[in-house]
Amino acid sequence: MKIALVDCNNFYASCERVFAPRLIGRPVVILSNNDGCVIARSEEAKALGISMGAPAFKNKETFRRHAVEVLSSNYALYGDMSARVMSVLRSHAPGIEEYSIDEAFLALDDEQGESFAKELRTQVRQWTGLPVSVGIASTKVLAKLANRFAKKTPGLNGIFDLTAAGNPDEILASVACADIWGIGKRLAARLGRGGIHTARDLKRADMAWVRRELGVVGERIARELNGIPCLTLEEMPPPKKGIASAKSFGRPVESLEELEEALATYTTQVAEKLRAGRLLATNVHVFVTTNPFHATQAQYTAGAQTSLLCPSNHTSDLIAAARSLLREIYRPGHRYKKTGVFVTELVPEQCVQLSLFDEPKNAAPRKALQEAVDQLNSRFGKDTVRSGAMGTRQAWGMRQERKSQGFTTRWSELPVAKA
Repeated sequence: MKIALVDCNNFYASCERVFAPRLIGRPVVILSNNDGCVIARSEEAKALGISMGAPAFKNKETFRRHAVEVLSSNYALYGDMSARVMSVLRSHAPGIEEYSIDEAFLALDDEQGESFAKELRTQVRQWTGLPVSVGIASTKVLAKLANRFAKKTPGLNGIFDLTAAGNPDEILASVACADIWGIGKRLAARLGRGGIHTARDLKRADMAWVRRELGVVGERIARELNGIPCLTLEEMPPPKKGIASAKSFGRPVESLEELEEALATYTTQVAEKLRAGRLLATNVHVFVTTNPFHATQAQYTAGAQTSLLCPSNHTSDLIAAARSLLREIYRPGHRYKKTGVFVTELVPEQCVQLSLFDEPKNAAPRKALQEAVDQLNSRFGKDTVRSGAMGTRQAWGMRQERKSQGFTTRWSELPVAKA
């Protein structure tokens, strides 16, 4: 069996280019929440030396001088485009592990190689408009390296099959340990002290020594470099241990009312994710914090948690618990920068343990009500029906001054073709 790693090239920037062809060939950067830092770059932006995590305000002159297109993050669009890519990949392989929003491992038959990768790459481009690179190898670690080689080597057209390479060790010798999936700079420095500097060095290293230095995970990586599969394809994602939602405000917030609106909004998002995963939350954690970078302002950070009598994914239950916690930790006189909610001790819906005070007969109507709300929001758009606790103006919302349209996620913002 072979493993293929399919990786979308410059994913966020490529998603924007699908619906704005004028951006093709131009430097593009995507900013984080509140338009703070650079979190994604096109190849043209990388060539200008714009680094990941660079504060936007410090690079205004660079953006202006080189006509860089600066966009706010549009996570709804990126999530939808990711789902479309994964749907195409799923139709081509018997097994798939969705590793991240823009990467997936595929299980291939031994005869599937470059021609298969070309067909797959072409179809993803035709059906979604997104360019991808494909690396093929005998293990996941080698597939990661093959994908990196496919993406960075001119003339390969984004495809590289390491199993068909004449001398794979020559390729491994060109890869620094820091660039191996799962190693990174810290462990690479430790390996360097032992005379191991490249992927080929690690492949040929004594496995007992590697285990002593890097532990069992490091040994698995080394064995995978030798073509011995140690990391299985996780077709079913591991169960979640917790779900969180926390965002910085577009401006400082002082009133309890606005904090409650923001927290209710974030809690609603957590509840939706719980129901999508058919999970229930047992513990609810809430925190608030001021801006630590404003030294002249009074600083305050606090958190609190509670356990629900009965695990729940009902929006009203979670909002009630979160608001109660917020009122415990809120202190007037502070300019708050951020609040958030985190739920833990997640259990499957079918395994709920009722408390002594719960009435099973009341569960069905409440669940039906919540399902009706979810169906309406799915059909007519996010927050078509929502809790009044979320407020209406939401003046505290994130700054997204350069956000593109919801090209695939909002009926009112769908592209219009005129003949």
